[in-house]
Amino acid sequence: MDPSTEEGSMRGRHASSDARPRKATAVVRPADGAPQEWLRRTIETEIVPRLMLAHAPEASRAPSPASDSLDRIGPEDVAAFTHHVLRDDVDACSAFVAALRERGVPLDRVYLELIAPAARRLGTLWEDDDCDFAQVTLGLWRLQSLVFETCPLLPTELSGRGEEPPRALLVAAPGSQHTLGLLMVSEFFRRAGWEVWSDPVATAGDIAALVRSEWFDLVGLSVGIDAHVQPVGSVILALRRASRNPAIGVMVGGPVLAERPNLVDEVGADFSAADARQAVERADGYLAVRLAAT
Repeated sequence: MDPSTEEGSMRGRHASSDARPRKATAVVRPADGAPQEWLRRTIETEIVPRLMLAHAPEASRAPSPASDSLDRIGPEDVAAFTHHVLRDDVDACSAFVAALRERGVPLDRVYLELIAPAARRLGTLWEDDDCDFAQVTLGLWRLQSLVFETCPLLPTELSGRGEEPPRALLVAAPGSQHTLGLLMVSEFFRRAGWEVWSDPVATAGDIAALVRSEWFDLVGLSVGIDAHVQPVGSVILALRRASRNPAIGVMVGGPVLAERPNLVDEVGADFSAADARQAVERADGYLAVRLAAT
């Protein structure tokens, strides 16, 4: 393939920081015959942790016991909101969030006290046979869409960045689809002043082509299951060989990290991060060391 044609094709599929990330595809039912376990794992290891960790600075400020009752999000709010989500009533879901914001509820608390509990509630309703698999998958998609729609309202922290911000490529391990998790982590990097390219369904060839055609300071790979560990090692080796930046940094993270603390050595990465906040901190530190050495 002609390089110019390849680069033009890749630019058409990947979004830079000048555009919002592409909306991820809807959740697809697994083919292994264990949808209940898959959904539980998706909610517990992807949706809820990422919603919480990607907004750790705001989440660390717990609401005061003396807080006005108007800005409280209670179980009744979660139940009513989940009802709208299950009906796939887009307007009602957006209006519900807007009403909370008008009551003075900060957006980080909407994520932590409404959207995350709603995701948990969807899983519980399905386990209790109160809704079917299609309703749950559409509900998860609606929650992801709400995060996508509201994340531009989060404050941006650009202090300490030069005229050319560092560039990161954030992808899921080929074969997995950590769409909501990557969306949240990407926004956390953007808020910290990074220029971010992200694709939740990039193939190994896509990743190599991107680092060959564009300059990146960092590639972050999210690994969800053990089966993807070995292929990620090959992906990292290939992207290092193809990269325009010979000193490109490679970070790994994702649910599998908790079970494999030596993941960095296993796949040949430079460092790992357990959550979105730590990912930015370690990426900044790694980049500072690299710049100091040049």
